[in-house]
Amino acid sequence: MKLIGRLLLGWMAFCFAFSMLIFLIPIWAVKFWPEPRKTDIMIKLSRAWMGLFFLMAGIRLTIRGREKFAQGQNYIVVCNHNSMMDVPITSPGIPGANKTIAKNDMMKIPVFNIIYRRGSVLVDRKSDQSRRESYLRMKEVLEMGMHMCIYPEGTRNKTSQPLKEFHEGAFRLAKDTGKPLMPAVIFGTARMLPTKGGMTFRPGKLEMHFLDPIPVTEEITAKELKDKSFQVMWDHYEAHRNKI
Repeated sequence: MKLIGRLLLGWMAFCFAFSMLIFLIPIWAVKFWPEPRKTDIMIKLSRAWMGLFFLMAGIRLTIRGREKFAQGQNYIVVCNHNSMMDVPITSPGIPGANKTIAKNDMMKIPVFNIIYRRGSVLVDRKSDQSRRESYLRMKEVLEMGMHMCIYPEGTRNKTSQPLKEFHEGAFRLAKDTGKPLMPAVIFGTARMLPTKGGMTFRPGKLEMHFLDPIPVTEEITAKELKDKSFQVMWDHYEAHRNKI
């Protein structure tokens, strides 16, 4: 089975690279637009790209709860993180223009780094200055009316638990900006592209669920926002994990 998984991983990688090359020039060209129009175009291109990639690779994606995004309101989307397959789901799956906080390590990959830069707020976690600058950049993204997607676990969850402990950055950002939180839970990516036991790929079904927004009030603290988000995401994952 592992051999089949490795062969399918090669096919998935080919599908990703082939579909990326189709959209590379249009994505490169969006740099000539100002923000937030630039990111809006980028996300629309990403949706088309991922639609082709998923079709070729045998990935069936269902997204639930998009109606929870109120018109004219932007959010800090907090999402669980189990696999490298999460990012291709979240950025195109979030309605409207959005950016994702991301490690700058991936900027070392030729060609792909053009796309990576367009859709991300980059951070070097080893640098205090980079973390401060990325925090200010995320504020700017929200001020321009775009959504900001953050994985509060920080790194991929390789445990058997639904979630790892959350870092507080996303919730401090919510307090500082007053932007509501939009919890989101992804199902199936850990099975499709696992982080343990050697990389393999298994085509199949994925789901992303947007939960009820969490408003930010004067009284609520960043820690309380963190704890509330963690609990509703944990409960939703536990309630649905065996149904998907």
